Amino acid sequence: MNDDVSAIIEETIVERPSTHLAKHLPPVYLVGPMGAGKTTIGKLLARHLGREFVDCDWYISEQTGADIPWIFAKEGEAGFRDRETKALQELTERTDVVMATGGGAVGRAKNRDLLKKGLVIYLDANVDTQLMRTKKDKNRPLLQSENPRAVLEELYQKRSPLYQEVADIIVPTGRAYPKQMINELLDFLQQYADTHSIYFHHKR
Repeated sequence: MNDDVSAIIEETIVERPSTHLAKHLPPVYLVGPMGAGKTTIGKLLARHLGREFVDCDWYISEQTGADIPWIFAKEGEAGFRDRETKALQELTERTDVVMATGGGAVGRAKNRDLLKKGLVIYLDANVDTQLMRTKKDKNRPLLQSENPRAVLEELYQKRSPLYQEVADIIVPTGRAYPKQMINELLDFLQQYADTHSIYFHHKR
């Protein structure tokens, strides 16, 4: 986790985890493009719900013993996607988590089916926001290009319909501070739990 993310999380005070709300929710999965804030928002949301936070990319790195750029370099994107599917198979068996997925996780139908085990939040960031947040990040193999904006625009056009397909909640990012976003998300989750809590008990 980078210093900026750590600072944001430390500045956001969690007075008391909403464990009562968490009991009425399935696993929560965050999807969205690179730079949407899935890790930052996911960690904050996990703290508010009193849950474990899991980042799928971090999990893959831990299991592999190598970072994402190395996996891409040695195994190609197809090799990485195979590892990603295996990781999602394992992580979606956990019930009391908030999980951030990689930007391309929705690309495979099998992955989208796995995400249906939980409540999916789509953090929707426009290309300008993505570019601003990822321009200095060397851990994004797909952006090591002469024209990262073009790459992001192409990926957004391709993946946005898939994010929308799996999403239970869609939240635009880049327009509010993380604390404000968390408050909005908690309101959404409370409404969702009130409406779907009986269904969630039988969803698996």
